[in-house]
Amino acid sequence: MTFSIPNLNDIHDITTPPLAQSLRHAIDNKTKPLGSLGQIEVLALQIGTILGTTMPVLKQPQMVVFAGDHGLAARGVSAYPSDVTWQMVENFLAGGAAVSVLARQHGLALTVVDCGVAHDFLSNNTPRAGLQVCKVGWGTADSSQGAAMTAQQCQTALQNGAEIVKNLAGNVLMLGEMGIGNTSAASLILSKITGLDIATCTGAGTGLDAPAVQRKAAILREVLARHADATTPLEILAAMGGFEIATMVGAILQAAHERRVIVVDGFITTSAVLIAHAMQPLVLQRCVFAHCSGERGHQFMLQHLGVQALLDLNLRLGEGSGAALAWPLLESACAILRDMASFEAAGVSESCEKCDSISTN
Repeated sequence: MTFSIPNLNDIHDITTPPLAQSLRHAIDNKTKPLGSLGQIEVLALQIGTILGTTMPVLKQPQMVVFAGDHGLAARGVSAYPSDVTWQMVENFLAGGAAVSVLARQHGLALTVVDCGVAHDFLSNNTPRAGLQVCKVGWGTADSSQGAAMTAQQCQTALQNGAEIVKNLAGNVLMLGEMGIGNTSAASLILSKITGLDIATCTGAGTGLDAPAVQRKAAILREVLARHADATTPLEILAAMGGFEIATMVGAILQAAHERRVIVVDGFITTSAVLIAHAMQPLVLQRCVFAHCSGERGHQFMLQHLGVQALLDLNLRLGEGSGAALAWPLLESACAILRDMASFEAAGVSESCEKCDSISTN
């Protein structure tokens, strides 16, 4: 299986010493004790590194919700029927979903992408505002019976994701998703990438009770056994993943190539990062992880990647809702780096005695 868009070799290390030194000097010389803004300082340094400046400005943030159906859902791995996927897409477009509300609140441009929903959103051939149709198929195949997608379908989804990002304004890509059955695909990807037992990787998803979670894990164990020979990132993606996850992988790689800030939502979006990271580890430099999901496997994804999420609110809705909730923290981190006075500019002494007089609460 090949992948050529974008060229993985064009995703470069952006942690150059001169920029890192300038950013560290800028944040350390603000009118505050060293390190007193904690993770906000880390976030400011990361965004400055991604954008290549000590005066970062986040422009026209784009929330993209990638939607697709999963053939495995027919095995009863979700508490909801597959029809909920297209119904929720309509809810996004009507402005009634959580991510729709949060996008309006924070001024985020919201686009929904039909990557492979088993529904015709353009039955009268009329464009829909806020919807892009990049349908690879009408839902993936049942991964318990064979590969979820063919190599060509996987390649098409990756290319679609790259093209979507190329046509987006701004310098921020925020990842959201929708697809009944996609927690199963994400759990399978987690297990294959990390080697964790599938029972450890499997959670309640849309709200399964404990016995149903056990049945779900048993079905996923069948899937893993069927695809034991899938070992490379793209083989794993094609065998287990959804069209929306594959499209996200392409989007992540393209956004990393363009040095956009990539805001990762929760369990499903992080599964796409797992694949992209396995293909090109440098994508991680561009990723900000919004929150640690209440979905069981997400903490293990974050641990595998060696990253810390901004929020821990027991969220597990998906849609990009956690990314939207974390958005003000990114804006604040940039404002601190750009606008907060230095000791020299404010005429404040940098001595330890003076620093002690500044509140560290």
